[in-house]
Amino acid sequence: MADRGGKTRRQALIARLLRDESIRSQGVLAERLAEQGCAATQATISRDLEELGAVRARAGDGGLAYVLPGENHVQADAPLRRVLAEYVLSVEPAGNLLVLRTPPACAHLIAAALDTSPPEEIAGTIAGDDTVFVAVRDGTDPKSFAGSLRALAQLTN
Repeated sequence: MADRGGKTRRQALIARLLRDESIRSQGVLAERLAEQGCAATQATISRDLEELGAVRARAGDGGLAYVLPGENHVQADAPLRRVLAEYVLSVEPAGNLLVLRTPPACAHLIAAALDTSPPEEIAGTIAGDDTVFVAVRDGTDPKSFAGSLRALAQLTN
């Protein structure tokens, strides 16, 4: 059965709600959609959020809310956390650089994620095939920042 624009309309409504309100859960989003005459299951909402690129990020009040990519009113580090956790194998300081190891052909993903939403400590990145060099800004302690990246990547050592 054809969607007949239902998905497009629903996703446009979701995007508007995420921009206009602090939506903290899929349940709240489902309620808001229903109030707008657009009922959707949790599974459908989950797929829509994924397709829109929405992530839960820390809002100004410290709570988590869904946001769209590029929204400036929250600290959107969830995509960075996700890519670091999935692809970073190790983080080692080397002078004023950090050396991040990845599986083969994945370094560019990490460098792009760091360059797109850079933590303030990062001056720039260089990616090879399975290694990313991260230049840290003057005044940043490379060992401490390496620990922060390890935590984001959910590395235990």
